[in-house]
Amino acid sequence: GFIFIFFLLFSADFVNLFEINSNVPIVSNSPPPKKIPLNLTLRITPNTLTLKKGLNGRVVKSFRKSGPNYDLSALHQSLVNIKKKNLYERTIMFEPTNSVDYETIVKIMDEVIILRKMDEALYRKDKSGLDIRIKELFDDIIFGNIKS
Repeated sequence: GFIFIFFLLFSADFVNLFEINSNVPIVSNSPPPKKIPLNLTLRITPNTLTLKKGLNGRVVKSFRKSGPNYDLSALHQSLVNIKKKNLYERTIMFEPTNSVDYETIVKIMDEVIILRKMDEALYRKDKSGLDIRIKELFDDIIFGNIKS
């Protein structure tokens, strides 16, 4: 019996699991903040990425697939331009359709979060008034259409 258990443990494949941190939308009864929220949303379908902002969901830009891939560099550049005008904003809502696979969502997340060294340097003030360099674009990703 002991040899059989040892053999099973020895031959088992161990799977690496990776965790992606994400928040769930919060429903609140408190009054909305005075500042108009950016409400940045990325709708992900099998053929198009649609970037929207504002409470009415005004379309900023759409990115169609060219061949098998989305134009992720154009999406990234649009997000850098939005970040320039909204230095303190960190949140973006993802709305993927069911037919978009996990690997694609992860690639899009990389473009949304990572501010590359080649991108224009962006700075914001910290609590003491010093300029600090921004290292991420929109690192607080909320999945908005997940059904429980």
